[in-house]
Amino acid sequence: MNRVVLMGRLTRDPEIRYSNGENALAIARFTLAVDRRFNRKDDQTADFITCKAFGKQAEFAERFLRQGIKVAASGRIETGSYTNRDGQKVYTTEVILDEIEFAESKAASEANRGSMGGAYQSAPAPMPNPMGAAGDGFMNIPDGIDEELPFN
Repeated sequence: MNRVVLMGRLTRDPEIRYSNGENALAIARFTLAVDRRFNRKDDQTADFITCKAFGKQAEFAERFLRQGIKVAASGRIETGSYTNRDGQKVYTTEVILDEIEFAESKAASEANRGSMGGAYQSAPAPMPNPMGAAGDGFMNIPDGIDEELPFN
């Protein structure tokens, strides 16, 4: 079975191309920086994994994905090789994606990108808590409102 599941951040905006012909197919290519879970020296390290998406997944990438956004993606590993201009054989490995999903909220993503050198706008200031002073998840309902409700 050839199945890969990744979670990481885009290193730059996706590169989008379209195939030739009547029914042009969108092709997205981007790199995910995936943190390594275990490290001997406690240094933060990441693997940089090349990903490709086709069709609707590529269109999703074009519309919504930007540098720094954290995504969860799944697909299959595809390997290949070619001979470069110097006559050396070069081996390639990339993940062909079937699914792409956001891995954090928009506010968390914007806050994270805002802390990445100021290249992005930071998240807006939080709104006052409408759920009451205790923040227990319940709204404060004024007394006497029961008579105004259309159902009992």
